Amino acid sequence: MRTGLRSIFFVLGLVSGLSPAWAALPVSVDGKPLPSLAPILREVTPSVVNVYTQTRVRVRSPLLDDPFFRRFFNVPDVPRERVSQSLGSGVIVDAENGYVLTNNHVIARADEIAVGLKDGRSLEAKVIGIDPDTDLAVIQIPPEDLSALQLADTDELQVGDFVVAVGNPFGLGQTVTSGIVSALGRTGLRGLEYQNFIQTDASINPGNSGGALINLRGELVGINSAIFTPSGGNIGIGFAIPSSMARYVMDQLIQFGEVRRGTLGIFVQDLTVELAGAFAMDAGRGVLVAEIAADSAAEDAGLQPGDVIVRMANSSVDSVQDFHNAEGQLALGESLQLEYLRNGKSYTTSLVIQAVPVIIGSEVDYRLKGARFAGLTTQHKQQNLSGVLLDELAPDSRLAREGLAEGDIITGVNRQRVHNLDDFKQVLESARGTILLKIRRGGTSYIARID
Repeated sequence: MRTGLRSIFFVLGLVSGLSPAWAALPVSVDGKPLPSLAPILREVTPSVVNVYTQTRVRVRSPLLDDPFFRRFFNVPDVPRERVSQSLGSGVIVDAENGYVLTNNHVIARADEIAVGLKDGRSLEAKVIGIDPDTDLAVIQIPPEDLSALQLADTDELQVGDFVVAVGNPFGLGQTVTSGIVSALGRTGLRGLEYQNFIQTDASINPGNSGGALINLRGELVGINSAIFTPSGGNIGIGFAIPSSMARYVMDQLIQFGEVRRGTLGIFVQDLTVELAGAFAMDAGRGVLVAEIAADSAAEDAGLQPGDVIVRMANSSVDSVQDFHNAEGQLALGESLQLEYLRNGKSYTTSLVIQAVPVIIGSEVDYRLKGARFAGLTTQHKQQNLSGVLLDELAPDSRLAREGLAEGDIITGVNRQRVHNLDDFKQVLESARGTILLKIRRGGTSYIARID
């Protein structure tokens, strides 16, 4: 113990004896300045904002549903409210119009949204549009003395590139962390339809969601969205939505208030080792056409089940997710070149993205009593929605008590996507216990729990 203390005092003595010139790192070595991110961050950080939300949730005791209880205790039939708060981050992408890009889960179902700027101002924000399928949203603040970030071309991003994450972790205030691009094209996160994540080891924590991932030129390469963690803390595996995907979604949300997606009418599956051998191809290159929808663009172009799609719009297609991402980022009416293999020969064709086809409705009952479900009608065709329409609903039904309403569109059951009535029936038949319905109403999606 005494030896340890003598060592400590010895070191302290050396440090205290140093001249002031050696008390800190030098600003230069041999006349050359040391590298620093400070100049870039001075330009970038004013464009990254804190996003605060408030959501009012009605709280009602089951006893209040009993008229005798209310009369006996003279309890007014007025539901109480509980206010929940959350925080996240956002990025100003258009200073002239005050557009801020953030995550959908940061502002989902919020009644009030406030944006805090680096200069201390707090501005009220309104929702321009949301896209739950990519977890992106655009909100707008008054365009007063704002600074915007330029979006980078993420097609040039490489594994090993240095990146910096800027956000508001744990509500501490604006925080900067650095790292590298650990991987590209990551998929497999639950609940999202379109996935092409940038993986980084720059520290991302709760509250960073919606913040900026920038390159060393100060350009936005991604919107920080999620982390992989067994314990709830950062372990160096974070995910960001590439700016190329964010740009398309942002433009659609600003123009239409929603993302209008179409379809090629092609159902594909990954090319497994066995299938690749049968087609004399390398596994992981291309996707196999399993089915062609009737009267679709793919049928008009002459594609057939058994064809192998290898390229779409000058981008290679190596998985079902690649195909899905490429299809989801094409506007209605847009034409693209598609390269495919058939019987060992390569072909190229042109297809036009079409609206999701209309599904003719029929009645479904099951355990969801008092409700009639139907396929989507022509009024939803231009919205490019797929799912099941809640066509009729009895006022005293269980679904009505849970807050559902006629006109709601069910897009998922028990975390499985449903595109039509057949999907809906199949999932419900296998469901046991609690049923979780993913509901789309207007421009908002939420989950309803049916026990």
